[in-house]
Amino acid sequence: MTREEELYWIALHLSPGLGPRKAQQLLAQFRTPQAIFRASRTELEHWGLSGSVAQTISSGCGFEDAAIQQQRMLDAGARLVTFGSADYPARLRDIFDPPVALFLRGQVALLNSVCVAMVGTRRASSYGLAASERLSRELAEAGLTVVSGMARGIDTQAHQAALDAQGHTIAVFGCGVDVIYPAENRRLAEQIAARGLLVSEFAMGSPGYPQNFPIRNRIVSGISAGVIVVEGAQYSGSAITAKLASDQGREVFAVPGNITSKMSWAPNLLIKQGAKLVQEWNDVVAELSSEDRRRLASRQRQQLLVLDPAQPSGTMPVESPPLPTGPLQQQLLGKLEFDKAAHLDHLMEVLEGTSSSEVIATLFELELLGMVRQLPGRNFIKVWVD
Repeated sequence: MTREEELYWIALHLSPGLGPRKAQQLLAQFRTPQAIFRASRTELEHWGLSGSVAQTISSGCGFEDAAIQQQRMLDAGARLVTFGSADYPARLRDIFDPPVALFLRGQVALLNSVCVAMVGTRRASSYGLAASERLSRELAEAGLTVVSGMARGIDTQAHQAALDAQGHTIAVFGCGVDVIYPAENRRLAEQIAARGLLVSEFAMGSPGYPQNFPIRNRIVSGISAGVIVVEGAQYSGSAITAKLASDQGREVFAVPGNITSKMSWAPNLLIKQGAKLVQEWNDVVAELSSEDRRRLASRQRQQLLVLDPAQPSGTMPVESPPLPTGPLQQQLLGKLEFDKAAHLDHLMEVLEGTSSSEVIATLFELELLGMVRQLPGRNFIKVWVD
């Protein structure tokens, strides 16, 4: 695509008052954005546009903003994928209102990989974070691309776990791909831009307005084969995404939660309504289409060909996780839980005969072993490992 063609696509995508459905209808009639902008106001009104929108398009006054967007893309290292491009995600084409263009930073090929979305509340519990971490890690290791919305809580945990597993992840923004929201995820966003993919239909520089996030949710589900809901209240964004996934013909999965927690309302209700209950990664893979499973199996076979020369032919090196050896390490692991954080003061109280420095040093050792995670406020939980 030439710079001029890109300019036309951006101008069409950002035309005020147009919207993705009407833009798609115009493309079906005129074939190219260039032909749309060359049409007269009368022609555009004939195809259902209001007088003001038709006048804006026929006058070409949106090209100045489009040129500014091109420069911002260049400065941020972003690129545009349009509805007419082979890189446009095949699954997204089939939804009711696919955007005519997407702004991207990262590995564009991931748009057409086998994707599964992981969504949940921003106010996640220790159990929700542990479930999101484990499932995202396992799915990434199985070759799936983990999709989420870059929000605090479950989304952030899903992205980070996929990266930690040396897997792939896609973050769908409710702002421009050059705007980091929330701000504390700046480092994570740069990691995803380098090893995964940042996606948005919103223009470069667009702030994260609240109304943007329900709009972006249709892309989270639209590019995915299925959506996993970990935690969420009755009318939460994760419940909205699950509804969109169902309307789009995607598989809906849910991780069951504590019936006394309001954050378990969405996943537990979805299970009652027929969503697939998820306890492990294979519960998700088993529900994928035969074509998606074949693609995953093919990728796994390719990875098997990259062997350590020191290993016998046909085998893969297996690293056993380090085991806690010290008595205090074992005692601490016995006092910690997966779904309930323990404060440092409480741990020092229940471990009689040990000094605070010994407990802190041992917790640090367990963190290095990947068996314990420290949460804000000097709280600790056991990491859910196989």
